[in-house]
Amino acid sequence: MGFFLRRITQSLILLKPINQRTQLIHTHSAPNNVVRAICDSFRTGWNWDALTSRFDSLKLDGKLVESVLLELKEPVDAKRALGFFHWASNRKGFDHGVWSYSIAIHILVRAKMVMDARALIESVLKKNVGNELKFSVVDSLLSSYEVTASNPFVFDLLVQTYAKMRMFETGFDVCCYLRERGLPLSLTSYNSLLRVVQRSDRNGLVWKIYEHIVERRSYPNDETVRILIDALCKEGELRKYADMLERIHGKKCSPSVIVNASLVFRILEEGRVEEGVVLLKRMLQKNMVLDTIAYSLIVHAKVKLGNLSSAQQVYEEMLKRGFRANSFVYTLFIEAYCKAGRIDEAQSMMNEMGNLDLKPYAESYNFLIEGCAKAGRVEESASYLKQMVESRFIPSLGAFNEMVGKLCEIGDVDQANVMLTILLDKGFLPNDITYSLLIDGYARKGENDEALKLYYEMESRSLPPGILVFTSLIKSFCQCGKLEEAKKYFRIMKDRSIAPSLSTYETLIANHFEQGNTEKADCLPCNEMVLQD
Repeated sequence: MGFFLRRITQSLILLKPINQRTQLIHTHSAPNNVVRAICDSFRTGWNWDALTSRFDSLKLDGKLVESVLLELKEPVDAKRALGFFHWASNRKGFDHGVWSYSIAIHILVRAKMVMDARALIESVLKKNVGNELKFSVVDSLLSSYEVTASNPFVFDLLVQTYAKMRMFETGFDVCCYLRERGLPLSLTSYNSLLRVVQRSDRNGLVWKIYEHIVERRSYPNDETVRILIDALCKEGELRKYADMLERIHGKKCSPSVIVNASLVFRILEEGRVEEGVVLLKRMLQKNMVLDTIAYSLIVHAKVKLGNLSSAQQVYEEMLKRGFRANSFVYTLFIEAYCKAGRIDEAQSMMNEMGNLDLKPYAESYNFLIEGCAKAGRVEESASYLKQMVESRFIPSLGAFNEMVGKLCEIGDVDQANVMLTILLDKGFLPNDITYSLLIDGYARKGENDEALKLYYEMESRSLPPGILVFTSLIKSFCQCGKLEEAKKYFRIMKDRSIAPSLSTYETLIANHFEQGNTEKADCLPCNEMVLQD
């Protein structure tokens, strides 16, 4: 208790000056005889009517209320202090301020009258809702702590009450405020806050609170882990992190490891790499994550910073210490090399995985499919897609569309279409970009019937064609001289409230000129394009 009192004293130095009404009033004490008379009346057990009758002419003010409460501050008098507090609140012309609430709360907490203390905290928080000084209650509790010889549990009770009243944002701000002053809170208080936030669909704040907990070197218990696992389930992220850790560790990890690793991974994904590494090292010291996972996440951090050579050094150190290579780390390097256009090195990493009997997963293939396509190595991209399908994976939409676009550019639209057919049977969901690329590919070859089949395939799948699909179709018909067909789909596009693009107008205008319809060509931009503006 002495240690905590010193911490409170030090923290008071950091407090900004608070409202005059919350300053220590006992320096200008009320007349001792009046204070003694009131206290004796309560100790004797007078009822409220008798008290009101005896002190009818007495005008209550903050000085007098504080003096009486402090005279009754010992646990043996706590019930009398509470009785006086309620009696005073019923006197005309008097309203308790934050200061008298704080003294009463401290007295009740010290006497272990927790339910009564919580009721007063709820009352004072309701009175101060909307107050610009959101720390007025905690400041007042800090300032009155020593004079009441209180118990640190009062701050836990405050945070728990914020949670109960669903004032969790202010509650967390108060946690941070107390932390800045070096004042500890129990894990129970944090858990109460976490549970309410998690049930309120504020998962971002859940992880922010948990990060705060670990930073202040308070570590999770079973209840904390259950809450965070629930948060992962609600986000639909539990499977993602469980699978990721299984790739690293080679087998399933405990819920606590999943929770801790997911926190670090989130921080790294937010770009707060240095903070993530510091937190990870702290977790490693406390055995909150496994060594292999820690090394792998540090590699991820280095890759995120673009420092591949440093990432490679960490990975080599990991191997020297006897930890197994894993497909997660290899995929990190494959991604980095592909994004840097270093396709040969990415392929080398993929080959090494095979030699080490490590199984690539969907992302491993996706990076190579997209990377090879962007590098113009289309056949290699298609080859990785075939390997991916054989491994019973489905490509990402972005990777597949990148490959389709490149195949169509080199005139191999049929191969792209065949691949789409295979993937559709396996549950792949294309989008309008996929179809627009294929339609454009057939349009380049003058195969309008195939382009039209794809359009109707979209319709049958309840996938509404967008501007890219209609533009590709219109260009296709114009290139073949089928202007009426082009105009038909132009009208359909407008009927569906899809605004034609500039290139659509240019295509139609050019086709009118080619066919000698100069009047229609001249009218088209006036009647249509001006309306678009």
